[in-house]
Amino acid sequence: MRRFVVEKTKHLIRKHVLTSYYHRSLASQSFLFSSSPSTSSTTVDPSSSSMESSSNHVTLQSINPKVVKCEYAVRGAIVTQAERLQEQLKQQPGSLPFDEILFCNIGNPQSLGQHPITFFREVLALCDHPSILDKSETQGLFSADSIERAWQILDHIPGRATGAYSHSQGIKGLRETIASGIEARDGFPASANDIFLTDGASPAVHMMMQLLLRSEQDGILCPIPQYPLYSASIALHGGTLVPYYLDEATGWGLEISDLKSQLETARSKGTTVRALVVINPGNPTGQVLAEENQQQIVEFCKKEGLVLLADEVYQENVYVPDKKFHSFKKIARSMGYQEEDISLVSFQSVSKGYYGECGKRGGYMEVTGFSPEIREQIYKVASVNLCSNITGQILASLVMSPPKVGDESYEVYSAEKEGILSSLARRAKTLEDAFSSLEGVTCNKAEGAMYLFPRLNLSQKAIKAAEADKTAPDAFYARRLLEETGIVVVPGSGFGQVPGTWHIRCTILPQEDKIPAIVERLTAFHKKFMDEFRD
Repeated sequence: MRRFVVEKTKHLIRKHVLTSYYHRSLASQSFLFSSSPSTSSTTVDPSSSSMESSSNHVTLQSINPKVVKCEYAVRGAIVTQAERLQEQLKQQPGSLPFDEILFCNIGNPQSLGQHPITFFREVLALCDHPSILDKSETQGLFSADSIERAWQILDHIPGRATGAYSHSQGIKGLRETIASGIEARDGFPASANDIFLTDGASPAVHMMMQLLLRSEQDGILCPIPQYPLYSASIALHGGTLVPYYLDEATGWGLEISDLKSQLETARSKGTTVRALVVINPGNPTGQVLAEENQQQIVEFCKKEGLVLLADEVYQENVYVPDKKFHSFKKIARSMGYQEEDISLVSFQSVSKGYYGECGKRGGYMEVTGFSPEIREQIYKVASVNLCSNITGQILASLVMSPPKVGDESYEVYSAEKEGILSSLARRAKTLEDAFSSLEGVTCNKAEGAMYLFPRLNLSQKAIKAAEADKTAPDAFYARRLLEETGIVVVPGSGFGQVPGTWHIRCTILPQEDKIPAIVERLTAFHKKFMDEFRD
C-alpha cells in the first residue's frame, strides 16, 4: 500500500511538472513570435512575426564593436587551420605530406614536452591535499623542503583551504614572499602592499588598460612589433595604440628619438598619451635591452609624465653572455628615482621562464608610484574578480623563492632549471642559424625570450600571388608552410611591422630532438617556395 501511494505521488508530480513545462513553452513561444508582448494568442504568423524576431538575433553588427576590432594573431586563422589538419591526421593517417603538426606559434612550453619543475609540483600537490602531510609514506615520496614549504604556505591560507577565495590582492604571506624575491633580485626594497597577484600577466595588463583608458582620446605607446595582447587590450578598452617602431637594423633596439617623434605626433592629433609599454626581453623579437637604453626609457617616462608598463615575463630567458636582465624598477631606483618620481608597473608570469606553467595561470604585477587614491581604484578593479586562483598564487611565490643551496631539492631543481635553459639556448641558436642560411631571409640574434622574428624578403611575384589570394604576403607564406610541412608559425602582420616588410614569428619551444626535422622541412619548403615565385 505504501509503495502504491509513493508511485501515485511520483506520477502526479511528473504530470504537474510536464504540464507546467508545456504551458511555459507555449508562453515562451507566444512571447517570442508575437508582434507584441501583450498579445495573448499563441497563433504564429510565420510571414510576419518570425521575421521581426530575427532582428533581435545577435549579429556582428549588434555586438560591441570593440570586440570585433580586437585581434589576436597567436591563435588566429593559421592556428585554426593547423588544428583542422591535426584532426585530419588523426582521422586519416597518411592523408597529408607530413605525419605531425609542429606547433611553433605560441609560448606554451609544456604542450611541447617541457617537464614541470619537480619542487614546484610537489609543493602544489601537498598544498592541495594537506591530509597526506602527516602520513609516514609522504616522507619517502616528497622532499623534506617541499613538505616544509607546503606547511609554511598553508599556514598563510585561512582554513588551509586552497579551494577558498583569498584576499582580492592575493594571499598576504605569498605577496610577502614575492616581495622578498624582488628585493633579492634587484637589491632595492619591495613591499607586499605593491603586489597584486593575477591569473597570469594578461589580466594584469587588462586591469591597467581599464584604469588608464577613458576614451579613444587616450593613447598607449606600444612597440611595433608587439605582443598582440597589447593591441587587443587597448582596442577592447576603447583606447588608441600609438606605435613606436623597434629598429631591426640594430637588433630591435628602442630609439628614444622615435619615441619622442611618435609622442609629439599623437599629441598634435589631440591624443592624450598615458603610458609606454616596454617588453623586455622582447616578444616577438627576442632582444634584451641594454642597461643604458633602459635608463633612457626611464628618463623619457619621467620627463613626459608617462606610466611605464614593463612586461618582464621573460626575465629568466636570456641566452647570451654579454646581456643580463635588469628590471625597470631596479634601473629607476639605481638612477635615484623613488615612488614620487615615476609611476611604474611591472608584470611577471609563471607561464614563461624555465617553469612554463601556462595552464596554472599565475602571475603578478608590482605597482609603484601611484597615489593611495589610485591604489584604491586598482584594488576595486581586482575585487570585481574576487581573487586570482590559489594554485597560480602559490606558484608565483615559488618562482620568486625557489630552493636554495643546502635544501634537499636544490640539486634536482638546479639541474632541471639549467637543463631547460641551456636546451632553449641551443634550440634558439640552431633555428637562428637555419633562418639566416635561407635565401632572402635575415634573422637577428636570439638574445632572450622564446621567439625568433625573421624577415622575409619576398619577390614581387609572391606578393602579387598573396594579393590575388586576398592575404598578407607573410600570412600567405605561413599558410603554405603549414600546408606543405605541418610547421605552424605566426605571420608578422599579426604583431605589427614596418610597412612594406614581412616577417614570421617562430618559437624555439619544440623538443630539441624535433628541431632537426623542423630545420629540414623548413629549408626544403623555402627553396621550393622561392623557386616557384622567382621574378
